[in-house]
Amino acid sequence: MAVTEQGVPVTEASSRRSTQSYLITGGAGFLGINMARYLLAKGQRVVSLDMAPFDYPEQSEITEVRGDIRDRAAVERAMKDVDVVIHTAAALPLYKPEDIYSTDIDGIRMVLDVAHANQVKRVVHISSTAVYGIPDHHPLFETDTLHGVGPYGEAKVIAEEICQEYRDKGMCIPIIRPKSFVGPERLGVFALFYDWAKDGKNFPVLGSGKNRYQLLDVEDLCAAIYLAATGDCAVVNDVFNIGAKEYTTLREDYQAVLDYAGYGKRIVPLPAAPMIWTLRFLERLKLSPLYKWVYETVTEDSFVSIEKAERLLGYRPRYSNKDALIRNYQWYIDHMGDFAGKTGVSHRVPWKQGILSIAKMFF
Repeated sequence: MAVTEQGVPVTEASSRRSTQSYLITGGAGFLGINMARYLLAKGQRVVSLDMAPFDYPEQSEITEVRGDIRDRAAVERAMKDVDVVIHTAAALPLYKPEDIYSTDIDGIRMVLDVAHANQVKRVVHISSTAVYGIPDHHPLFETDTLHGVGPYGEAKVIAEEICQEYRDKGMCIPIIRPKSFVGPERLGVFALFYDWAKDGKNFPVLGSGKNRYQLLDVEDLCAAIYLAATGDCAVVNDVFNIGAKEYTTLREDYQAVLDYAGYGKRIVPLPAAPMIWTLRFLERLKLSPLYKWVYETVTEDSFVSIEKAERLLGYRPRYSNKDALIRNYQWYIDHMGDFAGKTGVSHRVPWKQGILSIAKMFF
């Protein structure tokens, strides 16, 4: 076995922590930019592949390739001289179903096929706990049955099956299933809540709010991804749930943000059944940004076991639910001018509130 000058054995994991080239698909997205910053801070080389521009202050520190993960030529350009791929690119639930299926299924197959052809041995695939569907027990374990709800959940399940195909070809493909994560650059559905908090509004939740709903700080997610990217393949070539270790109830965790905002406002419980039927109707009419997996799981417990990641990856999350939400809210307040007037369907921009902007007047 090789040893360092100090006589310390050089394991596969420790040797991989030297400078390497990382390709981040979806590098201009919320997770992508946070992962890029995390890697740059560790002295790693970063390549971003994204259809969107990498319009961040770190632009000069990375290599940017503009392109679609479904375009083989673009993926091949981005894959040149790459050691590790971190696949974060995905079409999110508010995209059209055809775009979700083609991006999340055809896209991962393209990335893995090009990586295999270029002898890139490791691809870290970012999946989702949406693969568990609407479960009937908690906590959820990596061995539980997968049942994706809606096009996004279904596509994420199929994407994991494709990962297994390429594992069978000899590739190392750690799969990360993160809970909903927040942090710097995160807007999307959380921007709805932050907007109400900064305007001094009470905030409604479906049901009692006494259910436990685990979240995740993006910095903790980046740390988990890096552990999967650098660890011994014999250990990390597996599936790992990633989430916060400390969380209370949805009502308590979200109340922490309202308390931090300083207006004395409260979380307001609403009867779940009639509100869910109302949201189904509004979603069908495209009057609400909330989609089925959000409003039909928010009333229930939702938490995963992270014991496997703690034991095998050495995962040690720093942030509780409350810490993560408050940190994201403060970032939102500090950067409001950067995204004023912008809306869309990704995590990078606030979602259009639709009819919820009218409801806001009553709280």
